[in-house]
Parts: sequence; structure tokens; C-alpha cells
Amino acid sequence: MRKYICLFFSVTFLLSACKGGKTPDEVINHNRMTSLLTEVHIIDGILYTAPQNPDSLYKYGADKYLALFKKYHTDSVQFKKSLKYYATQPVELAAIYDKVRDNLKQKLDSLNKLQHNAIPKK
Repeated sequence: MRKYICLFFSVTFLLSACKGGKTPDEVINHNRMTSLLTEVHIIDGILYTAPQNPDSLYKYGADKYLALFKKYHTDSVQFKKSLKYYATQPVELAAIYDKVRDNLKQKLDSLNKLQHNAIPKK
């Protein structure tokens, strides 16, 4: 799945031209998109590291994504349109993914700290 995501972004970057101007109204704003992408990548990590068969991956994965979109008051169509828009704005997309990477690192550090504190000391 990762190779398809990388391929999607690569093709989108290559085929899209940088456009200036106003952000369309249907595009998810920068901060909300950052939070949404952070959680999308967490769900991706959960789904693709757990040993499951393809049918359960689709069944449970779809539910997780639908719940996430509901949480952010959006849907998959608006998410895809927003992602397509940001792909035409490479500087903005890079800034969003810098924040996504920082958010994921912060969450990982927090989990590692909790795990380290849970280990009994002798």
C-alpha cells in the first residue's frame, strides 16, 4: 500500500502545475488537514502492521476511515479533493507534512515514554 501512496503523490506532483490564487472553499483548511493526515497515517500504520487477511483489512479499515471523516466533519470526496489541491501547492503540502511528521514523532515519543515508565525498576 505504501508504494501506491508514494506513486500517487509522485504522479500528482509530476502532473500538477503550481497555481496561485485563492484556496477553493471546498478544500479542507491547513490545520485541519494536518490533523486529519496525521490520523490517517496512524490508521494506515495500524491496518498495515497487524496481521489480517485482505477481507478484514477492507472491512475494518473502511469503518476506521469513515469514523475519522465523521470526526472531522468531512467525507472521502472532500478529503481527496483537498489532497489533490494541496498536491498542486507543493510548498503548502511540504509544510503540512512537516507538521504531520512532527505530530507523529511527538506521539511516538509520548508512547515510548509511557512504555519506559511502565517497566518496573529493580
